[in-house]
Amino acid sequence: MTTSGAGAAPVLSTRGLEKSFGSLVVAREISVAVPPGVRYALIGPNGAGKTTLVNLVTGMLRPDAGRIFLGEDDITSLPPSERVKRGLVRTFQINTLFPHLTALEAVTLAVCERRGHASTWWRGLPAYRDAVDEAYGILASLALGADCYQLTRALGYGQQRLLEIALALATRPKVLLLDEPAAGVPRGESPALFAAIAALSNDITVLFIEHDMDVVFRFASRIIVMVGGRVLVEGTPPEIAADARVREVYLGCTRHA
Repeated sequence: MTTSGAGAAPVLSTRGLEKSFGSLVVAREISVAVPPGVRYALIGPNGAGKTTLVNLVTGMLRPDAGRIFLGEDDITSLPPSERVKRGLVRTFQINTLFPHLTALEAVTLAVCERRGHASTWWRGLPAYRDAVDEAYGILASLALGADCYQLTRALGYGQQRLLEIALALATRPKVLLLDEPAAGVPRGESPALFAAIAALSNDITVLFIEHDMDVVFRFASRIIVMVGGRVLVEGTPPEIAADARVREVYLGCTRHA
């Protein structure tokens, strides 16, 4: 399978990341290089180190050793907020939306925050018509335009997860990290959620953690498999499905082989 970023310099990379909590090693010599525009799935059994890697990349954890690069820039020592400003943005598995705001208000607030107007947005949405228009465009791109005036707490859970992605998109990310975006979403809503993710602009690189192998093999263009805090293997879905090591330690007898 050819990816849109094939042959391009990585937009996100790590070199020899290490992290331990006392005697517990949670990241071992993790080196990855993610090209621009690719949909990467990060998979592995519980405790493999997937969320630890995302926490290291986003600055929620500091590595004991190794470096993290966004493009050519070393961001290892930058705080999470500065990484967001540079285009490295994460959504969380736990819902953290604004329950008393409408979907349009929430995304408009995120747009105003990016523009440096968040402290004055209380003047009213009409004062920021261009920000409202941008927010509505983001919501419409995720099939949420018709529900933009709904309070976030009134949206279905699948729609709330899409709204989390809309809030992330309002920051204009280069790299979007999704920690189990379909967690808690009714199974019937999951395909629409991932179809929206797959339809995002190729200007955005997506790295997502997911346990549903049907979703992974359908939507990922490349897959990173982690085991025991290490990267076991990385490749296209057919390469991963055919890898005996992956079947042994994670996938088992899979129909994708």
